Amino acid sequence: MDVEAVRVAVYESFSRTGRAPDLDRLAARFELPEAEIEEALQTLADGRHLVLGADGVIVMAHPFSSVPLGFSVMGKDTLWWGGCAWDSFALPHLLPWEGEVLVATRCRSCGRPHAWSVGTENPPAGGQVAHFLVPAARMWDDVVHTCSNQRIFCSRDCVSRWLTATGQDEGYVMDLPTLWRFAARWYDGRLDYGYVRREPSAAHDYMRSVGLSGPFWGL
Repeated sequence: MDVEAVRVAVYESFSRTGRAPDLDRLAARFELPEAEIEEALQTLADGRHLVLGADGVIVMAHPFSSVPLGFSVMGKDTLWWGGCAWDSFALPHLLPWEGEVLVATRCRSCGRPHAWSVGTENPPAGGQVAHFLVPAARMWDDVVHTCSNQRIFCSRDCVSRWLTATGQDEGYVMDLPTLWRFAARWYDGRLDYGYVRREPSAAHDYMRSVGLSGPFWGL
C-alpha cells in the first residue's frame, strides 16, 4: 500500500474541490479494499499528516478542513473551510493558480465580520490581529481545539476582552503582515510526493525568519 499516494490523493481532493475524498472513492481509485485505505489513513494520522474523527472520517489535512472552524476561503470557483487564521492565509500560497482568495471570518470577541483579499505578493491591509492560544509544543495535544483557537480579532483590546470573558491566559498575538509571512512558506510542497512535514516547535529558523520569537514558539 502506497501510503504517500493516498496522502497526495487526499490533498488533491481538498485542493480541487474543497472537500475530503470519501473512503469508497479512495478505495475505487486505488483498487483496494476500504479496510486497507482506512489503515493508510490511520498511518497518515499517526504521522500528523491528517486529523481523523472518532469515526475515521478525515477532519483536517492542514491547511484544509472538512468542518467549519471560523474561516471561509473563496477562490475562483471553490469554497474551502479555513482550518484557522494560519491555514486560511496559507491557502493562496499553496494554490497559486487561484490568485487572490477571499478570507472571511468574525472577531471571536465582538462578532464583527472581517474579510480580506489574500494573495502571494503582499500581506492584506488591516489593523486586526491574530491570537494563537495554544503554545507550539502543545498544538497537537488536541489539534482541532488548537485550530479553533487560532483566530483573528479586531484589535488587542478585543483579544483582552475575550481572554477575560473566557478566563484564558494570553497566547501569542501577531499583526496581519506577520501572520501572512508566517503562513506563506510553511506548507511548501504539501501537494507533492515526498513532502516532509515540520513541527512548529522544531522549526526555529523558520519562525525567526518571519519575526516570531519567545517561549510560545519554543525559542
